[in-house]
Amino acid sequence: MFQKLRTIPKPLEGEFPPYAIMYMKLIPDDGLVLQHLWDNFVAAKELIYSLPEKMLYHRYAEDKWSIKETLVHIVDDERIFAYRALRFARNEQNNLIGFDQDSYAIYSQANERDLDDIFEEYELVRKSTIALFNGLPEDSFMRIGKGTGTANNASVRALAYHIAGHEQHHINLIKDKYIPSFEPGLQD
Repeated sequence: MFQKLRTIPKPLEGEFPPYAIMYMKLIPDDGLVLQHLWDNFVAAKELIYSLPEKMLYHRYAEDKWSIKETLVHIVDDERIFAYRALRFARNEQNNLIGFDQDSYAIYSQANERDLDDIFEEYELVRKSTIALFNGLPEDSFMRIGKGTGTANNASVRALAYHIAGHEQHHINLIKDKYIPSFEPGLQD
């Protein structure tokens, strides 16, 4: 895909909001986060296409997203965090506001979309994210940007790991909660 992917050392505590430790722990400490982003996309695509179509609309609990909604959420989150990384890398000094992930999921209308269409967008966003981080100046990775409140500040490199770990978190949920709870005979 890319001729050469740079290594990006894993961020240290203090470079990301406390909640993001759950994502950081899911990515190896080998500096190969960009390769992990691509490999995890390929693995996620293989997993999802192996599932019966009916399962793509399944929710493991009443207030949870469907698998299609989860996929579009991963893409939305990646776009937002890559944009934050770009702003922080360019030394933006204005605070960035958060986003309402539940509202995004509702208005995405993901369940009405074709799976091929979702994965086409997912792949293009992923390639764009990798290209962004691969092309940033070396000195930009340690810049800390401001989120809403100091508890949401993050370094540029932490945002690369956030994107990768966030995706892995949701793929793990699909494996651990969605697939085991799917009962084809009981689904609409």
